[in-house]
Amino acid sequence: MPLHLLFTLLRGDPSRNPPWVLPYFLCKISLSEDHLICDIETYLDHLAACVDDTMIGVLGLEDGTMVKGCGFGASGTVSGELVFTTIMSGYEEALTDPSYHGQFLMFTYPLIGNYGVSGENFQSDHMWPGAMVCREVWEYPTHHRSTRTIAKFLEDEGKPGLCGVDTRMLTTKVRNYGCMKATIAVGEAKDLKDIDVVEEARTHPSISAQDLLMDVTCKKPYRIPGKGSRIAMIDMGIKRNILHSLSLRGFDIHVLPANASLSQIEATEPDALFLSNGPGDPECATNAIAAVKHFVGTVPVFGICLGHQIISLAMGARTFKLKFGHHGGNQPVKDLAKGIVYITSQNHNFAVFPGSEEGTGLEITQMNANDNTVEGVKSNSLDILAVQYHPEAHPGPLCTEDPFFSQVNKMLNKAKVPACSR
Repeated sequence: MPLHLLFTLLRGDPSRNPPWVLPYFLCKISLSEDHLICDIETYLDHLAACVDDTMIGVLGLEDGTMVKGCGFGASGTVSGELVFTTIMSGYEEALTDPSYHGQFLMFTYPLIGNYGVSGENFQSDHMWPGAMVCREVWEYPTHHRSTRTIAKFLEDEGKPGLCGVDTRMLTTKVRNYGCMKATIAVGEAKDLKDIDVVEEARTHPSISAQDLLMDVTCKKPYRIPGKGSRIAMIDMGIKRNILHSLSLRGFDIHVLPANASLSQIEATEPDALFLSNGPGDPECATNAIAAVKHFVGTVPVFGICLGHQIISLAMGARTFKLKFGHHGGNQPVKDLAKGIVYITSQNHNFAVFPGSEEGTGLEITQMNANDNTVEGVKSNSLDILAVQYHPEAHPGPLCTEDPFFSQVNKMLNKAKVPACSR
């Protein structure tokens, strides 16, 4: 293909060309013309395949907004709460984070799928967001560990995806007006023409009205053996890397379902109680709240994300729903004692009311540097330590991994709570 015809084609229909097309070709100019033409023709073949082999996708928000784009993954109609994440990589980890159950995950980074899906970084066995939204999805990953495309992953999971929409506009809307209920329909145009996505979004129950924990928790208890202190872990949608970080430090971990009774927890003879991350409103986690009230003061109690909120509720503090939540790998958290700021990974829509911890025995240890929300609490007298962010990361920076989990280890050694004979 003559080069002048190629660039005429590229200039002639901007809608067929992602924003990185020109930089892509400019970086190839140093190659021979034969190599350049080969790369260009390969790209055009891929582009034609992407354009020709697409489904229709429609997104409706409860405020009346409706946008149309291209569908990928599985066909179908689903409803949930639309949230956005600012991560630039780590979509495998995010899509398999159970904390996103009941929500649609929209990526602000414009290109998703460029390194494919390997499965090696999954944080659970399944994709948990009800649907995925992005500006552009790439179907030809080249990473050596990739085993399938992001579209094939969604198809295998039975989840719809929507691309080719203005994610900048949608993100701005969520930031200005807060998280909204949404409905996404993906399929052939003839199958979607009678679906009122806006009305379905409006009639969908709010996240606080849904019991999400029993969907994401383990179905029966299991153990990750270790020679260290014994931890009773309440699984409310735990990420694998939390277990990995604890296991690396030798803890003997007994994982229990979210609805475990006090007698079931006591039967593990724990040296500590740990509450995991998870989806939804913390006030719905009544069993876990009761467990904290029962065990606090007798064994150390730790929590991450939803676990942090539950511990705060159990001690008498209050929680509230954030306008649009914290979702991403770049949230700044100031440690009040050390006077330093960590960049953290976060995924939550609820937070602890600042000031509501007064009189509870809890002390605020860390605050979000963007909006002054509570990021950490502790009680030296009751051996409580909890953080709102994800110190285990995945995705996100690891700078809080060792400070948090080493502190867990230090507190357990200091408490010297004797475990029953093993």
